Amino acid sequence: QEWLYPIGVVLLGYTVLGLTGFGSALVVVPLLAWKWPLPAVVALTLLMDVPASAFHSGLNWRQVQWRELRRLLPGMVLGTLVGLWLVQHMNSRWPLLLLGVYVAGVGINALRPKASSAPTAAPVWAWPVGAAIGLVEMVFGTAGPLVVAWLSRRLSDVQQMRASTPLIIAVAAATVLLGMAWEGRLSSGWIWQRWTVLIGVALAGVWLGHRVAHHVPVAWLRQIICALLVVSGLMLALGALR
Repeated sequence: QEWLYPIGVVLLGYTVLGLTGFGSALVVVPLLAWKWPLPAVVALTLLMDVPASAFHSGLNWRQVQWRELRRLLPGMVLGTLVGLWLVQHMNSRWPLLLLGVYVAGVGINALRPKASSAPTAAPVWAWPVGAAIGLVEMVFGTAGPLVVAWLSRRLSDVQQMRASTPLIIAVAAATVLLGMAWEGRLSSGWIWQRWTVLIGVALAGVWLGHRVAHHVPVAWLRQIICALLVVSGLMLALGALR
């Protein structure tokens, strides 16, 4: 019975990832934090995000837009290094609140009819956006909404966006995990014991969400992604206020 709740949470979170391409951490972290210590939950979720997101992109290999990852990667590395320093010196409440408001605003704007005619973001912005993704993933572990907000201005094909988002998240999470390993935050046997039990559940959730996504119309899928942006942004903002 001790494992029923964590297994249910992880299955739900990674089914969302399989369906939309992001959102696992925004489901898993707050719900598991009710039972387990938050720092350990963040590390555990990142350790599951890397293989689960890579698995999702593998299921949608032909739609992955590698050029977007190449443009974001240098900035992501820089943002992660800045985040390693900031974690020790900042109060995360106000940046997290601003991030939540921004993400919710992006989702609301994307749900409006005129969002389809929004201009494409110039590639020159990839470096600062990549830095923001690396920084947010390092500090908060929830950069998925920021990745979607960027790709929604770069890619018109929702299936390409759905396939490319988890790949970028996987690379950002792997970069953050390298920083955590350098600081010795991944040496806990508690984390690895639970990862061994839950990683199979996470992969099963990705597969389930992937199967469901192929039966959902593209217009509905875009609306689901935008609605999830709104919900996740509000959850971030409420978390900061709490």
